[in-house]
Amino acid sequence: MNCHRLNELISLLQPAWQQEPELNLVQFLQKIAKEAGFTQPLEELTDDVLIYHLKLRDTDKNEQIPGLKKDYEEDFKTALLRARGVIKD
Repeated sequence: MNCHRLNELISLLQPAWQQEPELNLVQFLQKIAKEAGFTQPLEELTDDVLIYHLKLRDTDKNEQIPGLKKDYEEDFKTALLRARGVIKD
C-alpha cells in the first residue's frame, strides 16, 4: 500500500471510528465490512472496500456513484452517439 492510499484510509477511518468509540478497531472494521456487504473472512477485506464504503457511507442509497456520474446520459440514443464519436463534447 502506498502512502497516498494509507493517508486516505486513515483520514476516512478516523472520523467514522470516533463516532463509535466503544468499538475497538477490529470490531469497527467488522461493522464496516458487514455494512458494505462483504461476506468473506475479515483478513480478505481490502483497502479498496474500506475506502469506497467509508466515502459513500452517509450518502443517499439512490444517488449515483460519483465516478460514474460524469459519464451518465439521460438518453440512451445520445449516449450511443457520443460513444461512437458522432456527438463531440
